[in-house]
Amino acid sequence: MVNAAIQATQLNKWFGEGEARTHAVKDVSFEARFGEMLYVVGPSGSGKTTMLSMISGILRPNSGTVRIEDTDIWAITKDQLADFRLHKIGFVFQDYHLFPRLTTAENVAIPLILQDRPWDEAVREAVRNLEVVGLKNRAGLPPVKLSGGEQQRVAIARAIVSRPDIMIFDEPTASLDGDTGRNIVQFVRQEVLSEHRCIVIVTHDTRIYEFADRIMRMEDGRLAGFERGDGSLDAQ
Repeated sequence: MVNAAIQATQLNKWFGEGEARTHAVKDVSFEARFGEMLYVVGPSGSGKTTMLSMISGILRPNSGTVRIEDTDIWAITKDQLADFRLHKIGFVFQDYHLFPRLTTAENVAIPLILQDRPWDEAVREAVRNLEVVGLKNRAGLPPVKLSGGEQQRVAIARAIVSRPDIMIFDEPTASLDGDTGRNIVQFVRQEVLSEHRCIVIVTHDTRIYEFADRIMRMEDGRLAGFERGDGSLDAQ
């Protein structure tokens, strides 16, 4: 497959031992491409979040490999992986994970601070990214003063501030009403997705399927197949 951003090969993850062992992800292989928005869907307990954690460098697989661009992320050291994730992967959590004692701009600046950028410079860059998501006028406010949709956009600004190639969203519309959720995903598709960036979204929300390039279905820990956002089948 051309233009692969993520290559997952024969991923397996289990928890526990003996009779108590649960095989959460079973021999999952797939590729995600630059320039596409790939959804990962399936019922609760199908292995979506576990698989997401393995491809984003959070949870080590029991077997299998994950290559992001040219890097086998589970073959490098912990320090190298932490640095790789900081520069290459933007993660947007379902619950935003914003720090209540920091301003909106300071929350967005956190990845740059972790990259040892000077505080003032990092906050200025954060404000520029807040402008991208339409929240420059909220830069000095704490998160508690923002709506759910605005907090989600702050989380997106924080994820893109270090210019990552891979962006991963975990249930981005779960805490939002239907219209706000659709607006957020449409915004991501129009303003964040590019030919040099790959976006992977785990979701249960069928209302946003239309924005996907491809939909990857998981069932009982296994890859059940691919389809396009319009519902037609896709080979991979």
